[in-house]
Amino acid sequence: MSSTAGPDPTIAFPRMKSDRARTEGGSVPAPSRQSGVEFDAGWLDRVRVNLSAVERRVTSLPGRRTVKKKWQAAWLLKAVTLMDLTTLSADDTAGRVSRLCAKARSPVRADLLESLGWDGRALNTAAVCVYHDMVPTARAALAGTGIAVAAVSAGFPAGLSPFETRLEEIRRSVAAGATEIDVVISRRLALTADWQALYREIRAFREACGPAHMKTILGTGQLGSIGKVAKASLVAMMAGSDFIKTSTGMEPVNATLPVSLVMMRMIREFAERTGQQIGFKPAGGISSAKAALTYLMLVKEELGDQWLTPGRFRFGASRLLGDIERQLEHQVTGRYSAAHRHPMG
Repeated sequence: MSSTAGPDPTIAFPRMKSDRARTEGGSVPAPSRQSGVEFDAGWLDRVRVNLSAVERRVTSLPGRRTVKKKWQAAWLLKAVTLMDLTTLSADDTAGRVSRLCAKARSPVRADLLESLGWDGRALNTAAVCVYHDMVPTARAALAGTGIAVAAVSAGFPAGLSPFETRLEEIRRSVAAGATEIDVVISRRLALTADWQALYREIRAFREACGPAHMKTILGTGQLGSIGKVAKASLVAMMAGSDFIKTSTGMEPVNATLPVSLVMMRMIREFAERTGQQIGFKPAGGISSAKAALTYLMLVKEELGDQWLTPGRFRFGASRLLGDIERQLEHQVTGRYSAAHRHPMG
């Protein structure tokens, strides 16, 4: 992708009236289920990360890759279809979750879509992510839409509950109707490099998930080094994760571009070696349209167009959508609107 041209026309981008090579929104294709592989200590021992090279790569990206005008609108609409709209607050209520689900069904104002040349097909986010207690509410509000219901589980966010309690929590969320489970690992296993124990833990989570798709949260801001991020990513994929995810969104340091690049490189290596294409979800701190575009460009360059789908890439987002809507309104009117013009529900 050049610095000024629009997206490659082979990419699956939302369809607009003036563009032929676009895919429609609507029903979200489910991620492919992954089987994982046997634990391979030798593979882990060979993992090395050059932090200086990683930082140079991500520092240069925003200056080398930008998109303008209608192409930027297409990229931002694509970002909307890749969001897991999330509410994980202690004061969540059924009303709040229902309003968030309504926003997931219609994330961008109809007048903006019409002005941008949208062709009238459904446009929605990929999923709504909630605590276990709110799964039935989300399921009812999203019935018939194809939007996934994701539940955080396994002792979220710390991962320190008794092991059997974490497994039972997963099972109950699946029984309640969650189609995706975002599990959190025991960070101490990564910090002490007990990789076999981490593998066994995630395999048990995988079994407890049953038919639901599993996103494994690494808590990268708490793993101590970029090398441990790479190895934890590899172990999670070996153990059968459908996605690997950076953060809970509640750590002091959440998704960053260097960490994301390392995780993408491990995903690419795993795909080349096993044929299994694992999804990636950065979460926490991605709140601007500009940041979302940078992540999309990094995914395109590192993993390829086939990862620019809800089945392979998600944003963990609670504030990102509002800024994207503001940018889209600027495309239409030439003015930036106040945030209250684009409420979450």
